[in-house]
Amino acid sequence: MKNKNLWIYRISTGLLTAFMLLSAGMYLFMHDFAVEMWEALGVPTFIIYPLAVAKILGLVAIWSNKSKMLKEWAYAGFVFDFLLAIGVHLNVADGEFGGALMALILVVTSRIYWGKLEAEA
Repeated sequence: MKNKNLWIYRISTGLLTAFMLLSAGMYLFMHDFAVEMWEALGVPTFIIYPLAVAKILGLVAIWSNKSKMLKEWAYAGFVFDFLLAIGVHLNVADGEFGGALMALILVVTSRIYWGKLEAEA
């Protein structure tokens, strides 16, 4: 059973990592596009760079396993980020909440299976 849980954890966390790196990369390297997108959503643009850094640091916390508490905070931060993204997209009714919903499912799956792996250890 541990092998199955490990695979599900790694796949969901890997997909979450890809999603977050693409998002942070867009914020950092396509800043003008990100500003336009955020302004269309009615979200303040000053948070773009700090959010990109927070996403990268959250991934480091999840993959490094240095601190359980830090890893929990990273998961919590991602959940809040995705819930707020879903809310913003639903508020402006642009129909673009699918990516945030998929990321929310990935982060919840990753967290559940990390917990299962911790319980088995």
